[in-house]
Amino acid sequence: QVQLVESGGGLVQAGGSLRLSCAASGSIFSTFRVNIMGWYRQAPGKQRELVASISDGGSTNYADSVKGRFTISRDSVKNTVTLQMNNLQPEETAVYYCNCRFFVAGDYWGQGTQVTVSS
Repeated sequence: QVQLVESGGGLVQAGGSLRLSCAASGSIFSTFRVNIMGWYRQAPGKQRELVASISDGGSTNYADSVKGRFTISRDSVKNTVTLQMNNLQPEETAVYYCNCRFFVAGDYWGQGTQVTVSS
């Protein structure tokens, strides 16, 4: 099985920074290979959207709105992924979810961590 545990969410003022971390573990890692790990966010009444992702080979992808401000990184050995978020804006208040996509086995999600950016 797989467990994704997110941490680092909280309350921050506009312009501030947060670092989100996701620790992935479980027996699934002994059987399947990770394709992509990423962070998504969902605000009330809105669709869940991709914030940033990183492939097992290190290729990154960012939403246009966060380019230059957010940085995603991962440790493929430890199966962790981190999202450094700088210059946060109130409209980025949302629940942020860690996603892990495996070859063959598909997608798994964390429970989410709340990020609140005050004006």
